[in-house]
Amino acid sequence: MSNCYSDHKELKFELNHPLMRRVVELKERDFADKDLYDNAPLDFDDTMDNYDRVLDIVGEITATTIADNAEGVDLEGPHHEGDRVRYASGTASNLKAMVQAGMNGMTMPRRYGGLNFAITPYTMCAEIVAAKDAGFGNIWSLQDCIETLYEFGDEDQRQRFIPRVCNGETMSMDLTEPDAGSDLQSVMLKATYSEEEGCWLLNGVKRFITNGDSDIHLVLARSEEGTKDGRGLSMFIYDKRQGGVNVRRIENKLGIHGSPTCELVYKNAKAELCGSRKLGLIKYVMALMNGARLGIAAQSVGISQAAYDEALSYAQDREQFGKKIIEMPAVYDMLALMKAKLDAGRALLYQCSRYVDIYKALDDIARERKLTPEERDEQKRFAKLADALTPLAKGMNSEYCNQNTYDAIQIHGGSGFMMDYPIQRYYRDARITSIYEGTTQLQVVAAIRYVTNGSYLAQAREFEQAEVASELKPLQAKAVKMANMLEEATQKVKDAGNQDFQDICARHLVEIAADTIMLHLLLHNATKDSELFNKSAHVYANFVEAEVLKHHAFVMGLTEEQLDFYRPTATAEAEA
Repeated sequence: MSNCYSDHKELKFELNHPLMRRVVELKERDFADKDLYDNAPLDFDDTMDNYDRVLDIVGEITATTIADNAEGVDLEGPHHEGDRVRYASGTASNLKAMVQAGMNGMTMPRRYGGLNFAITPYTMCAEIVAAKDAGFGNIWSLQDCIETLYEFGDEDQRQRFIPRVCNGETMSMDLTEPDAGSDLQSVMLKATYSEEEGCWLLNGVKRFITNGDSDIHLVLARSEEGTKDGRGLSMFIYDKRQGGVNVRRIENKLGIHGSPTCELVYKNAKAELCGSRKLGLIKYVMALMNGARLGIAAQSVGISQAAYDEALSYAQDREQFGKKIIEMPAVYDMLALMKAKLDAGRALLYQCSRYVDIYKALDDIARERKLTPEERDEQKRFAKLADALTPLAKGMNSEYCNQNTYDAIQIHGGSGFMMDYPIQRYYRDARITSIYEGTTQLQVVAAIRYVTNGSYLAQAREFEQAEVASELKPLQAKAVKMANMLEEATQKVKDAGNQDFQDICARHLVEIAADTIMLHLLLHNATKDSELFNKSAHVYANFVEAEVLKHHAFVMGLTEEQLDFYRPTATAEAEA
């Protein structure tokens, strides 16, 4: 029987990374739960076995129930009935299967009914689900919004809301508005405290809200009257049981049809403050978005895997000119590059997730006791590493996802343009990944400071010291040259001292950094498992060497005088 976990050995390889020993040690608090809960692991090996078994369950459900329902969900979509949403019948079936299997509240502590999973295996579950139905993946994986409530809510809120999510209730994060998309500082949904009601009342409109008719919402709203920037925003918890929020409409989208994207109207909706006032955007949304961006990176890798699988299968079956098209260089070149991007992007994703695991576990421990000086240093180090890699993981994987689905359509030829093949659904689903939870351009904005402050270069230099297999040493030498070009191009931009010049060069610099880091990660993987990753390492090295040369040439050849060529020219109508 097909299984979306065990069928892809790359996942288990990433799960067994040496850093997972530290992740488990911190997450399980030296296995203190083993005397309190029957399902708690006894030691490291038991924990890893738990992860493996749960991933196997998710892989089986995905390969059967979710895969079987995917096309029907895409065609049916959610229904807008009155002021509410009714999921497509296949979506409801998927949710039921996951809830019955206990796959909710995965990262939450056992005392609230969760599985106490580390973020890395949970992220793998998100990847696996997205590979068969990215729209359903949105609904199911939004359970990780509960991380924000767990981190910043009080104990009473944790006791009331977390068990509900662990039991299968759904969540959403209500951030964007008609006039506040990427610019969340412009959010105007009004929050007013009512002495009479003894709670906050929310009034206004939210738009493009994924799973907008969920059971529990985290809502960004303006609590400070007279403010217009991020300092006047707070985070609120809205419980659907309280009423006051209606679904005005469900958006008609290009892809991810199973996921209802809603416009919501708040009318005196009762809500409660999560955390402290004025920190909604400055602190809480930033934490929420970092988690969401890791989730979209996982979704992107899942769709990339699905696209590669479909393209490979089609190329193995399709005959032209008397032979299988997979035997044609023009086709197997595309397939090899798709696989290389997939392997490199996945390596970046899980390197990032392991960093997140360590710093978040230490954050959690800090709520219980004072960290030792060594633990504080570790927490700061891994928090910085995670913050630096998150925009790369989201930005690069979402771009690779779009490229891989594009190439998969091309391999299918005319058949790929027909609605009869699932690749068209992956192609449509992929497009949103580089847009929502921060566009690729915003990921560049987040990442460029790690270029200019030398963080990415320092990571590359550290990776250069690693031992790789002898046959991979020429590829490692390429990565060293790429880092040298990053250093040279960065210095040119810094010497210019011109913000517009930096902004024009930013994406080129960020991609050089990402390409260099991903090549190093792939070389590490190929050294550990040549059978799985050797081909991809060679293909990817050739690909990114050319990419870096291109980006380096752009930066080094650009002059400040040329900036005017990139600025828009006023039209006659505008001048009039």
